[in-house]
Amino acid sequence: MRAKILDGEAVASRVRAETAERVARLRADGVEVGLGTILVGDDPSSARYVAMKQQDCAAVGIVTVDEHPPADVSQRDLLDIIARHNADPNVHGVLLQLPLPDGLDEEAALLAIDPAKDADGLHPVNLGRLVMGVPGPLPCTPAGIVELLHAYDVPVEGRHVVIVGRGLTIGRPLALLLASKRPGCNAAVTVVHTGVADLASYVRQGDVVVAAAGHAGLVRADWVKPGAAVVGAGTSFAGRKLLSDVDEAVAEVAGWLTPRIGGVGPMTRAMLLRNTALAAERAR
Repeated sequence: MRAKILDGEAVASRVRAETAERVARLRADGVEVGLGTILVGDDPSSARYVAMKQQDCAAVGIVTVDEHPPADVSQRDLLDIIARHNADPNVHGVLLQLPLPDGLDEEAALLAIDPAKDADGLHPVNLGRLVMGVPGPLPCTPAGIVELLHAYDVPVEGRHVVIVGRGLTIGRPLALLLASKRPGCNAAVTVVHTGVADLASYVRQGDVVVAAAGHAGLVRADWVKPGAAVVGAGTSFAGRKLLSDVDEAVAEVAGWLTPRIGGVGPMTRAMLLRNTALAAERAR
């Protein structure tokens, strides 16, 4: 058996096309959809990610309002930038690129973003909405993973999903989303992490496995139930090479598998665009 590839770039392309249609309808009604981006300092990885997101916005017709303060910006000045985006009616979503340079209070900065303009879907108010099952912006990577599984008809409802990793951006919100009573979700979810004894025994139980621990090659072929869907959501780097949490040999066992490049990443960026367009619709 050779796993079917969960092509995130192909599905993200469809999401971008749908978002472009939303943006065009809003423009016809006199609304120019805007995303405010804040890049503090000149970290190469962060700068690259923001540039890619700005290019994505341009491709679907979203206008970006870009702020690029220096790494030594004061906390007060950073909060003032966020406040300007919050108050700007032409900015419908706000993206604060993380991590912030040392000396800045990341938590305070994130809390300062207007929840209605939370393009990442990670503001505590919006995570609370997810817990309660109330509509609101969904965290981008978890929403992208659910969309990707659904696009390839991976059975999720009523199945056992094992998530390796409990981080704020993927593991914890993904568990909430997949366990919720939504189409394409409604699963039994187990969350484990690298500190769990006999981690492999948990992973082998998963009909769907999401590896989001940031440990290269963590999930091996002998950890995976034959025919399971495996999503490599965690990444790390060896030099400039991007590495997946999932060992390449898993492709010989799994039924579905994300590629090392072009799996979850494009879906995350596509969900950012969708969140921004939906925020503009709600604001209208």
